[in-house]
Amino acid sequence: MTDIAVVQPVIRADDQPASEPRGYWSTVGDRLLHDRVTLCVAAVLLLIVGLAVFAPWAATHDPLQGSVLRRLKPVGTPGYFLGTDETGRDIWSRLVYGGRLSLVCGLTPVLFATMIGGLLGLLAGIGGRLLNNLIMRVVDVFYAFPSVLLAIAICGVIGAGIGNTILSLTVVFIAPIVRVTESLTTQVKTRDFVEAARASAAPLFAIIRHQILPNVLGGILVYATSLVSISIILSAGLSFLGLGVTPPNPEWGLMLNALRQAIFVNPIVAALPGVAIVITSLCFNLLSDGLRSAMDIKLPS
Repeated sequence: MTDIAVVQPVIRADDQPASEPRGYWSTVGDRLLHDRVTLCVAAVLLLIVGLAVFAPWAATHDPLQGSVLRRLKPVGTPGYFLGTDETGRDIWSRLVYGGRLSLVCGLTPVLFATMIGGLLGLLAGIGGRLLNNLIMRVVDVFYAFPSVLLAIAICGVIGAGIGNTILSLTVVFIAPIVRVTESLTTQVKTRDFVEAARASAAPLFAIIRHQILPNVLGGILVYATSLVSISIILSAGLSFLGLGVTPPNPEWGLMLNALRQAIFVNPIVAALPGVAIVITSLCFNLLSDGLRSAMDIKLPS
């Protein structure tokens, strides 16, 4: 009986199956994990948001309770390590509680404007020439006014308050988001994969959902993140002018207005709300730059 030798195939290194290609969001996540600046900025923002959310536990005193006997205490005073304001209220507690209103007035208008402006920009991008001209000419009217003056004018008409501040800033940010979304949509809808979907008789809603929307959401997200810093600065400016948050609520811009008369008496304490505004705004700007680099997005000018 003849023995049959079984020859095992030799697998070389070049014949090994190639690893599966990584997804887009996996690549974005790896880029963010290797970006030290973005990670540090995200950690600072998480700390600021955490302090604002857990303000009742992070604060050391009642932010509304003061005493004339301890007004304008310097930084490092026992029991008041960041000092006190012009009515003897603890600066640290007011900064922590003020972060709540400042973040709400910074994030909420951008969120509302992104939803409204994103929808209008998408309609302008995929609609016909008549719809595009109608939406974009209205946007051009809002672009004729500087954002600061427009926000002041709206709050001057409807009055001060948190709700009115959010409403005025939402109106201010709708126009730039519409323009960015319309530009991105116009670029995407002319690409080959969208034309192929149209040639296959795919429904318009399916083309928007599966072809256009995933390719414009990244740019909208990056641009909206950059608007948060502007929103925080504008809301603080409205409060500083008496058109935003009303006293005695703690808010960073309102605190700057109250402490401006004490800048020659205790300049460090008077500058602390401004430092909080600068740090938070800078962190959102750097986060937006990190997201733009990680997602490899070029926003239209």
